[in-house]
Amino acid sequence: MQTNNGLTTHTLSVYVANKPGVLARIAQVFSRRGFNIDSLVVSPSVDGNFSRMTITTIGEPSGLRQIIQQVQKLVDVLQCIDHTGEDAVVKELALVKVVIGPDGRSEALQIADHFGAKTVDLTESSIILQITGNSDKLDAMIKLLTKFKVVELVRTGKVVMARGEEPT
Repeated sequence: MQTNNGLTTHTLSVYVANKPGVLARIAQVFSRRGFNIDSLVVSPSVDGNFSRMTITTIGEPSGLRQIIQQVQKLVDVLQCIDHTGEDAVVKELALVKVVIGPDGRSEALQIADHFGAKTVDLTESSIILQITGNSDKLDAMIKLLTKFKVVELVRTGKVVMARGEEPT
């Protein structure tokens, strides 16, 4: 459980019918309560009739409980679970484009290797690195790469899955 200025970062898993407008209705619940969605990942489930949304937000647990209750009342929502503090696998992916010449390339590649990142594009003047892991790991690598010229950064947002045989 991370804190940000005394507030808790929450990772929610929302299982919904795969229909138009569901995302907009869920986002509206967050907006009405004054919560910002920090990251959002939506993907189809094994059964294409349903989708899994992973939503990351920061706020007071009491306000989030109200959001979860309101989201669960929406017609196309089957389940909404806060995985904060649970034993779950939480990962994200980032692509980082660094403009770098031959002088700093070796050091940048050593940083990438230390974090288990992969080089997915390499030119004479730039590299694109791909890293997966928890948010802290991504943040740490990106911070070390800022000594070079990071010109682009794309992050997927978190995805979550309950460990073991428990459903997410």
